[in-house]
Amino acid sequence: MHYHLIGICGTAMASLAGMLQARGHKVTGSDQNVYPPMSTQLEELGIEILNGYQAENADIGADCTVVGNAISRGNAELEEVLNRKLLYRSQAEIVKEEFIRGRRSLVVAGTHGKTTTTSIATWIAETGGLDPSFLVGGIVQNFGASFRVRESNYFVIEGDEYDTAYFDKKPKFMHYLPEIAIVNNVEFDHADIYRDLWEIKYQFSRLMNLVPSNGRLIVGIDSPVAREVLDEMQGKLFTNIETFGTSDDAKWQARYIDFSGDVTRFTVFKDGTSWGEFETNLIGEFNVRNCLAVIIAAVAWGISKDKMQEAFRTFKSVKRRVEIRGVERGVTVIDDFAHHPTAVEETLKALRMKYEGKRLIAVFEPRSWSSRLAVFQEPYTKAFNYADYVVIAGVYNTSKASELGKVLDVAELVEDIKLQGKPAMAFPDADTIVEHLAPELKDGDVVAIMSNGGFGGIHEKILNILKEN
Repeated sequence: MHYHLIGICGTAMASLAGMLQARGHKVTGSDQNVYPPMSTQLEELGIEILNGYQAENADIGADCTVVGNAISRGNAELEEVLNRKLLYRSQAEIVKEEFIRGRRSLVVAGTHGKTTTTSIATWIAETGGLDPSFLVGGIVQNFGASFRVRESNYFVIEGDEYDTAYFDKKPKFMHYLPEIAIVNNVEFDHADIYRDLWEIKYQFSRLMNLVPSNGRLIVGIDSPVAREVLDEMQGKLFTNIETFGTSDDAKWQARYIDFSGDVTRFTVFKDGTSWGEFETNLIGEFNVRNCLAVIIAAVAWGISKDKMQEAFRTFKSVKRRVEIRGVERGVTVIDDFAHHPTAVEETLKALRMKYEGKRLIAVFEPRSWSSRLAVFQEPYTKAFNYADYVVIAGVYNTSKASELGKVLDVAELVEDIKLQGKPAMAFPDADTIVEHLAPELKDGDVVAIMSNGGFGGIHEKILNILKEN
């Protein structure tokens, strides 16, 4: 078949494009906001990308058009597809029918940590000899890709709670037929499509209710809201429930967590009894939880403790998740996808522990829908507690964000952070931030750049200026 993907450079869509190509299908796509790493991945695959959304793109002759979740009514290309009554589907529908149905599916969901946890799970399954297919919302460095298609019976996938397409308004994870579902945590997010926390909780309760009786539901009860959802579903779930975390009442617990060395060490307890000791190169308590969730899933799929530890030892993390982009003149520049206040705080907390005694500079771009809105105005004030110096970029595409509600007040946020006794400032874009920050940087500084977009290539700009001077 010939599949044409509208909005092909989104993380999930670009991965689907590669998967379909691997299956032998012809794939084309269109987009208007193109930036790495997905644009690079598509280029390497030789997939043709039409620049911009135009009605004439419908002439490309596709058998099926896949409509990305960023595409809405009024898009010229979509309107032409509808007018011609061409066959169209959502990304998640195609993934379900082409790749998951009939296989053993592990779905990793939660407000935070999905990409890293899915990547760990994939690598453990690979190390354990299961030869899994996978689809992840980022580049898994062990594979150098965000997807892989295999003929094995195992499929590992990141389960996004964001809706699927303008005509398919349920979360993507509702399509993924989980044998095992991990729910790491639940918080309010995606203020552009969810009105309140109750709506988010409802969607996660639906995911929990999808897991079959011969499957596993793995829930992180250190998250108060995930715990609430599980408690509210008691008596309504017909599957095997595994709870995990550092909480005393979790069935699986991480104890004796040690961040003092080059690696993070922790001991796993099951039902109050010591079960195994593990080490990971990942930093932060949140990553210990991610590892613990995957250990439980790996047990369900028959992977040995030795293979799990081998996988942890050799896991190379994910691009844009606390990724060191370079070190110049003693300044470490880190790229991270964090955008929700909790993720920002957890990232900075982990970096504070890893780079103890060094100046930690946080550079943040409010770019996701929720981060652009005032819904997180107060939580962001607390999110930067672990940083020594804070720089906030202007809200991305303010005019578009204002259509949904009150926009984050960056000036107010900066003033509130200053009240905590630390330097904080705002600049409109990447170039002005680089212009200000570069002369301020000194040997030993750690710059944590957080955005869920390209952020004007700020990482390379900082590194290049440091290199030149």
